[in-house]
Amino acid sequence: FPYPQVMFTACELGVFDLLLEAGEPLSSDAIAAHLGTSTTGMERLLDACVGLKLLAVELTQEGALYRNTEISNIYLTKSSPKSQYHIMMYYSNTVYLCWHYLADAVREGRNQYERAFGISSKDPFAAMYRSEEEMLKFMAGQNSVWSICGRDVLAAFDLSPFRQICDLGGGGGALARECVSLYPNSTVTIYDLPKVVQVAKEQFIPPEEHRIAFYEGDFFNDSIPEAELYILSKILHDWDDDKCRQLLAKVHKACKPGGGVLLVESLLNEDKSGPLETQLYSMNMLVQTEGKERTAAEYSKLLGAAGFGEIQVKRTGKLYDAVLGRK
Repeated sequence: FPYPQVMFTACELGVFDLLLEAGEPLSSDAIAAHLGTSTTGMERLLDACVGLKLLAVELTQEGALYRNTEISNIYLTKSSPKSQYHIMMYYSNTVYLCWHYLADAVREGRNQYERAFGISSKDPFAAMYRSEEEMLKFMAGQNSVWSICGRDVLAAFDLSPFRQICDLGGGGGALARECVSLYPNSTVTIYDLPKVVQVAKEQFIPPEEHRIAFYEGDFFNDSIPEAELYILSKILHDWDDDKCRQLLAKVHKACKPGGGVLLVESLLNEDKSGPLETQLYSMNMLVQTEGKERTAAEYSKLLGAAGFGEIQVKRTGKLYDAVLGRK
Protein backbone atom coordinates (compact mmCIF):
# COMPACT_ATOMS: atom_id res chain seq x y z
CA PHE A 1 0.00 0.00 0.00
CA PRO A 2 2.82 2.56 0.59
CA TYR A 3 4.23 1.97 -2.92
CA PRO A 4 1.86 4.38 -4.72
CA GLN A 5 2.33 7.01 -2.03
CA VAL A 6 6.06 7.04 -2.73
CA MET A 7 5.33 7.71 -6.40
CA PHE A 8 2.64 10.29 -5.58
CA THR A 9 4.99 12.17 -3.25
CA ALA A 10 7.84 12.24 -5.76
CA CYS A 11 5.39 13.59 -8.38
CA GLU A 12 3.97 16.21 -6.03
CA LEU A 13 7.41 17.46 -4.96
CA GLY A 14 8.57 17.68 -8.59
CA VAL A 15 11.40 15.14 -8.47
CA PHE A 16 10.82 13.74 -11.96
CA ASP A 17 10.31 17.18 -13.53
CA LEU A 18 13.54 18.48 -11.98
CA LEU A 19 15.59 15.53 -13.22
CA LEU A 20 14.13 15.87 -16.73
CA GLU A 21 14.89 19.60 -16.84
CA ALA A 22 18.40 19.11 -15.42
CA GLY A 23 19.36 16.81 -18.28
CA GLU A 24 21.94 15.10 -16.09
CA PRO A 25 22.00 12.96 -12.93
CA LEU A 26 21.82 14.87 -9.66
CA SER A 27 22.77 14.11 -6.07
CA SER A 28 20.18 13.84 -3.33
CA ASP A 29 21.59 17.02 -1.75
CA ALA A 30 21.18 18.96 -5.00
CA ILE A 31 17.63 17.66 -5.50
CA ALA A 32 16.70 18.52 -1.91
CA ALA A 33 18.15 22.02 -2.28
CA HIS A 34 16.26 22.67 -5.54
CA LEU A 35 12.96 21.39 -4.16
CA GLY A 36 13.26 22.83 -0.65
CA THR A 37 13.10 19.57 1.29
CA SER A 38 15.20 17.97 4.02
CA THR A 39 18.24 16.08 2.78
CA THR A 40 17.52 13.00 4.88
CA GLY A 41 13.90 12.78 3.73
CA MET A 42 14.79 13.30 0.07
CA GLU A 43 17.52 10.66 0.12
CA ARG A 44 15.09 8.06 1.46
CA LEU A 45 12.44 9.05 -1.07
CA LEU A 46 14.91 8.80 -3.95
CA ASP A 47 16.15 5.40 -2.81
CA ALA A 48 12.58 4.13 -2.56
CA CYS A 49 11.96 5.39 -6.12
CA VAL A 50 15.02 3.45 -7.24
CA GLY A 51 13.53 0.35 -5.64
CA LEU A 52 10.29 0.97 -7.55
CA LYS A 53 12.25 1.33 -10.83
CA LEU A 54 11.12 4.96 -11.17
CA LEU A 55 14.68 6.25 -10.78
CA ALA A 56 18.13 4.85 -11.52
CA VAL A 57 21.17 5.49 -9.35
CA GLU A 58 24.87 5.62 -10.20
CA LEU A 59 27.58 5.51 -7.54
CA THR A 60 30.47 7.90 -8.27
CA GLN A 61 33.41 9.25 -6.32
CA GLU A 62 31.26 12.27 -5.46
CA GLY A 63 28.46 10.02 -4.18
CA ALA A 64 25.14 8.69 -5.49
CA LEU A 65 23.64 10.42 -8.55
CA TYR A 66 20.00 9.92 -9.53
CA ARG A 67 18.24 10.08 -12.91
CA ASN A 68 14.80 9.28 -14.29
CA THR A 69 14.01 5.95 -15.89
CA GLU A 70 12.20 5.86 -19.22
CA ILE A 71 8.92 5.09 -17.45
CA SER A 72 9.10 8.17 -15.24
CA ASN A 73 10.13 10.41 -18.15
CA ILE A 74 7.12 9.27 -20.19
CA TYR A 75 4.41 9.01 -17.55
CA LEU A 76 5.39 11.02 -14.47
CA THR A 77 6.75 14.32 -15.84
CA LYS A 78 4.22 17.08 -16.40
CA SER A 79 5.53 18.00 -19.87
CA SER A 80 5.22 14.54 -21.43
CA PRO A 81 2.34 14.04 -23.94
CA LYS A 82 1.50 10.83 -22.06
CA SER A 83 1.90 12.33 -18.60
CA GLN A 84 -0.16 10.72 -15.84
CA TYR A 85 0.78 13.41 -13.33
CA HIS A 86 -2.75 14.79 -12.95
CA ILE A 87 -4.38 11.42 -12.33
CA MET A 88 -1.61 10.65 -9.83
CA MET A 89 -2.44 13.82 -7.92
CA TYR A 90 -6.16 13.07 -8.03
CA TYR A 91 -5.57 9.61 -6.60
CA SER A 92 -3.20 10.94 -3.95
CA ASN A 93 -5.36 13.80 -2.69
CA THR A 94 -8.88 12.47 -3.23
CA VAL A 95 -9.21 8.77 -3.99
CA TYR A 96 -6.86 7.54 -1.26
CA LEU A 97 -8.73 9.56 1.36
CA CYS A 98 -11.90 7.66 0.44
CA TRP A 99 -10.03 4.33 0.50
CA HIS A 100 -9.09 5.04 4.11
CA TYR A 101 -12.74 4.20 4.90
CA LEU A 102 -12.93 1.02 2.81
CA ALA A 103 -14.16 -1.08 5.74
CA ASP A 104 -17.03 1.39 6.27
CA ALA A 105 -17.85 1.28 2.54
CA VAL A 106 -18.02 -2.52 2.66
CA ARG A 107 -20.23 -2.46 5.77
CA GLU A 108 -22.59 0.17 4.37
CA GLY A 109 -22.40 -0.43 0.61
CA ARG A 110 -22.00 3.26 -0.21
CA ASN A 111 -19.35 5.82 -1.05
CA GLN A 112 -17.34 7.55 1.65
CA TYR A 113 -17.28 11.26 0.74
CA GLU A 114 -19.09 12.13 3.95
CA ARG A 115 -16.39 10.61 6.16
CA ALA A 116 -13.46 11.65 3.96
CA PHE A 117 -14.51 15.24 3.23
CA GLY A 118 -17.56 16.00 5.36
CA ILE A 119 -19.83 16.43 2.34
CA SER A 120 -22.96 14.60 1.23
CA SER A 121 -22.46 11.29 -0.52
CA LYS A 122 -25.88 11.32 -2.21
CA ASP A 123 -24.61 12.92 -5.44
CA PRO A 124 -21.14 11.50 -6.24
CA PHE A 125 -20.36 14.08 -8.91
CA ALA A 126 -21.39 17.01 -6.73
CA ALA A 127 -18.80 15.63 -4.31
CA MET A 128 -16.18 15.08 -7.05
CA TYR A 129 -16.75 18.61 -8.38
CA ARG A 130 -16.96 20.22 -4.94
CA SER A 131 -14.58 22.99 -6.03
CA GLU A 132 -13.31 24.31 -9.36
CA GLU A 133 -9.81 23.15 -8.43
CA GLU A 134 -11.02 19.61 -7.70
CA MET A 135 -13.07 19.50 -10.92
CA LEU A 136 -10.09 20.67 -12.97
CA LYS A 137 -7.88 18.06 -11.31
CA PHE A 138 -10.40 15.30 -12.10
CA MET A 139 -10.85 16.41 -15.72
CA ALA A 140 -7.12 16.68 -16.34
CA GLY A 141 -6.66 13.25 -14.79
CA GLN A 142 -9.27 11.67 -17.05
CA ASN A 143 -7.68 13.35 -20.07
CA SER A 144 -4.32 11.83 -19.18
CA VAL A 145 -5.86 8.34 -19.14
CA TRP A 146 -7.19 8.74 -22.67
CA SER A 147 -3.79 9.91 -23.89
CA ILE A 148 -2.74 6.28 -23.34
CA CYS A 149 -5.93 4.25 -23.87
CA GLY A 150 -8.14 6.42 -26.08
CA ARG A 151 -7.05 5.22 -29.51
CA ASP A 152 -7.26 1.55 -28.50
CA VAL A 153 -10.93 1.69 -27.54
CA LEU A 154 -11.94 3.90 -30.48
CA ALA A 155 -10.20 1.58 -32.95
CA ALA A 156 -11.65 -1.60 -31.43
CA PHE A 157 -14.49 -1.29 -33.97
CA ASP A 158 -14.63 0.59 -37.26
CA LEU A 159 -16.59 3.70 -36.28
CA SER A 160 -16.06 5.50 -39.61
CA PRO A 161 -19.70 4.98 -40.75
CA PHE A 162 -20.84 7.13 -37.81
CA ARG A 163 -20.45 10.79 -38.76
CA GLN A 164 -22.46 12.37 -35.95
CA ILE A 165 -21.13 11.29 -32.55
CA CYS A 166 -22.16 12.35 -29.05
CA ASP A 167 -19.73 11.78 -26.17
CA LEU A 168 -21.93 11.62 -23.07
CA GLY A 169 -20.06 12.84 -20.02
CA GLY A 170 -17.12 13.71 -22.29
CA GLY A 171 -15.44 15.92 -19.66
CA GLY A 172 -12.21 17.52 -20.80
CA GLY A 173 -12.58 16.17 -24.32
CA ALA A 174 -9.45 14.02 -24.69
CA LEU A 175 -11.45 11.08 -26.06
CA ALA A 176 -13.35 13.40 -28.41
CA ARG A 177 -10.04 14.74 -29.75
CA GLU A 178 -8.76 11.21 -30.28
CA CYS A 179 -12.01 10.40 -32.07
CA VAL A 180 -11.87 13.24 -34.60
CA SER A 181 -8.19 12.48 -35.16
CA LEU A 182 -8.90 8.82 -35.90
CA TYR A 183 -12.13 9.51 -37.83
CA PRO A 184 -11.60 12.92 -39.50
CA ASN A 185 -14.97 12.84 -41.31
CA SER A 186 -16.84 12.69 -38.01
CA THR A 187 -17.93 15.41 -35.63
CA VAL A 188 -18.22 14.92 -31.87
CA THR A 189 -20.52 16.72 -29.45
CA ILE A 190 -19.37 16.65 -25.84
CA TYR A 191 -22.38 16.45 -23.53
CA ASP A 192 -21.68 17.38 -19.91
CA LEU A 193 -22.72 19.57 -17.02
CA PRO A 194 -22.58 23.32 -17.74
CA LYS A 195 -19.64 23.99 -15.41
CA VAL A 196 -17.70 21.07 -16.93
CA VAL A 197 -18.36 22.32 -20.47
CA GLN A 198 -17.15 25.79 -19.50
CA VAL A 199 -13.86 24.43 -18.16
CA ALA A 200 -13.42 22.17 -21.20
CA LYS A 201 -13.82 25.17 -23.53
CA GLU A 202 -11.44 27.34 -21.53
CA GLN A 203 -8.77 24.79 -20.64
CA PHE A 204 -8.77 21.77 -22.93
CA ILE A 205 -10.39 22.21 -26.37
CA PRO A 206 -8.80 24.83 -28.65
CA PRO A 207 -11.34 27.16 -30.31
CA GLU A 208 -10.02 26.28 -33.77
CA GLU A 209 -11.14 22.64 -33.32
CA HIS A 210 -14.43 23.01 -35.21
CA ARG A 211 -15.19 19.29 -35.36
CA ILE A 212 -15.93 19.28 -31.61
CA ALA A 213 -19.07 20.96 -30.28
CA PHE A 214 -20.65 21.15 -26.83
CA TYR A 215 -24.06 20.47 -25.31
CA GLU A 216 -24.80 21.46 -21.71
CA GLY A 217 -27.05 19.34 -19.56
CA ASP A 218 -27.58 16.57 -17.01
CA PHE A 219 -28.19 13.41 -19.01
CA PHE A 220 -30.42 11.92 -16.32
CA ASN A 221 -32.73 14.93 -16.13
CA ASP A 222 -32.36 16.77 -19.46
CA SER A 223 -32.86 15.82 -23.08
CA ILE A 224 -30.17 14.03 -25.08
CA PRO A 225 -29.47 15.36 -28.59
CA GLU A 226 -29.95 13.14 -31.65
CA ALA A 227 -26.81 11.41 -32.94
CA GLU A 228 -25.68 8.38 -34.92
CA LEU A 229 -23.33 7.08 -32.23
CA TYR A 230 -23.19 7.68 -28.50
CA ILE A 231 -19.96 7.11 -26.59
CA LEU A 232 -20.29 6.34 -22.89
CA SER A 233 -16.72 6.10 -21.63
CA LYS A 234 -16.43 5.14 -17.97
CA ILE A 235 -19.99 6.34 -17.41
CA LEU A 236 -22.06 3.27 -16.59
CA HIS A 237 -19.59 2.02 -13.98
CA ASP A 238 -20.50 5.08 -11.88
CA TRP A 239 -24.13 4.01 -11.47
CA ASP A 240 -26.32 1.14 -10.27
CA ASP A 241 -28.23 -1.03 -12.73
CA ASP A 242 -31.47 0.96 -12.48
CA LYS A 243 -29.78 4.24 -13.42
CA CYS A 244 -27.85 2.50 -16.20
CA ARG A 245 -31.09 1.18 -17.68
CA GLN A 246 -32.67 4.62 -17.35
CA LEU A 247 -29.79 6.31 -19.16
CA LEU A 248 -29.48 3.68 -21.92
CA ALA A 249 -33.24 3.89 -22.59
CA LYS A 250 -32.89 7.67 -23.13
CA VAL A 251 -29.92 7.08 -25.41
CA HIS A 252 -31.85 4.49 -27.45
CA LYS A 253 -34.77 6.86 -27.87
CA ALA A 254 -32.51 9.70 -29.09
CA CYS A 255 -30.37 7.48 -31.31
CA LYS A 256 -30.95 7.60 -35.07
CA PRO A 257 -32.12 4.34 -36.69
CA GLY A 258 -29.09 2.26 -37.63
CA GLY A 259 -27.00 4.10 -35.06
CA GLY A 260 -25.39 2.70 -31.97
CA VAL A 261 -23.78 3.09 -28.59
CA LEU A 262 -20.15 2.42 -27.67
CA LEU A 263 -19.46 1.53 -24.05
CA VAL A 264 -15.89 1.98 -22.89
CA GLU A 265 -15.32 0.15 -19.62
CA SER A 266 -12.86 -2.11 -17.84
CA LEU A 267 -14.44 -5.56 -18.17
CA LEU A 268 -14.41 -8.24 -15.51
CA ASN A 269 -13.98 -11.87 -16.50
CA GLU A 270 -17.32 -13.65 -16.70
CA ASP A 271 -16.56 -15.56 -13.47
CA LYS A 272 -15.25 -12.31 -11.92
CA SER A 273 -11.91 -13.96 -11.18
CA GLY A 274 -10.05 -10.96 -12.62
CA PRO A 275 -8.40 -8.96 -14.02
CA LEU A 276 -7.02 -7.71 -10.71
CA GLU A 277 -6.96 -4.09 -11.95
CA THR A 278 -10.67 -4.26 -12.74
CA GLN A 279 -11.48 -5.85 -9.40
CA LEU A 280 -9.66 -2.97 -7.68
CA TYR A 281 -11.47 -0.43 -9.88
CA SER A 282 -14.72 -1.97 -8.67
CA MET A 283 -13.62 -1.44 -5.08
CA ASN A 284 -12.88 2.16 -6.02
CA MET A 285 -16.41 2.51 -7.42
CA LEU A 286 -17.64 1.37 -4.01
CA VAL A 287 -15.77 4.07 -2.07
CA GLN A 288 -16.38 6.85 -4.63
CA THR A 289 -19.58 6.30 -6.63
CA GLU A 290 -22.88 4.41 -6.76
CA GLY A 291 -21.67 1.87 -9.31
CA LYS A 292 -19.38 -1.09 -9.98
CA GLU A 293 -17.36 -2.75 -12.72
CA ARG A 294 -19.21 -5.40 -14.72
CA THR A 295 -18.72 -8.36 -17.04
CA ALA A 296 -19.34 -8.18 -20.78
CA ALA A 297 -22.51 -10.24 -20.28
CA GLU A 298 -23.81 -7.77 -17.68
CA TYR A 299 -23.25 -4.80 -19.99
CA SER A 300 -24.83 -6.72 -22.87
CA LYS A 301 -27.89 -7.40 -20.72
CA LEU A 302 -28.21 -3.70 -19.88
CA LEU A 303 -27.93 -2.79 -23.57
CA GLY A 304 -30.46 -5.42 -24.55
CA ALA A 305 -32.95 -4.20 -21.96
CA ALA A 306 -32.71 -0.71 -23.50
CA GLY A 307 -33.45 -2.04 -26.99
CA PHE A 308 -29.96 -2.31 -28.47
CA GLY A 309 -29.00 -5.40 -30.46
CA GLU A 310 -26.13 -6.84 -32.52
CA ILE A 311 -23.96 -6.45 -29.43
CA GLN A 312 -20.22 -6.97 -29.95
CA VAL A 313 -17.45 -7.05 -27.38
CA LYS A 314 -13.77 -6.32 -27.99
CA ARG A 315 -11.08 -6.71 -25.32
CA THR A 316 -8.19 -4.40 -26.14
CA GLY A 317 -5.58 -5.97 -23.89
CA LYS A 318 -5.23 -2.56 -22.21
CA LEU A 319 -6.98 -0.98 -19.23
CA TYR A 320 -10.29 -0.42 -21.02
CA ASP A 321 -12.40 -2.50 -23.39
CA ALA A 322 -15.20 -1.73 -25.85
CA VAL A 323 -18.81 -2.91 -26.21
CA LEU A 324 -20.83 -1.85 -29.26
CA GLY A 325 -24.63 -2.10 -29.53
CA ARG A 326 -26.77 -1.17 -32.54
CA LYS A 327 -30.27 0.23 -32.86
